[in-house]
Amino acid sequence: MWFLALLLVAAILAVLVVLIRGLVNMAGTTRADLEGEGPSERALKSNKLMQQRILLQAVAIAIIAIILLMLSGKS
Repeated sequence: MWFLALLLVAAILAVLVVLIRGLVNMAGTTRADLEGEGPSERALKSNKLMQQRILLQAVAIAIIAIILLMLSGKS
């Protein structure tokens, strides 16, 4: 059980790190990024960070579900 709790904390911290990286990336958006032809490098990086964040959030939710299932089985 402690292992799952530590794994959950690690997943939440990973989500937080990717979220902050995405916000920093978005904050650096320039006018050229917005008005250029096609998606800019910054937009592509932002998209990849969003996909990573969603995946990590799904992992965290799955760990929470496993913990809840284990706790409900003990009672």
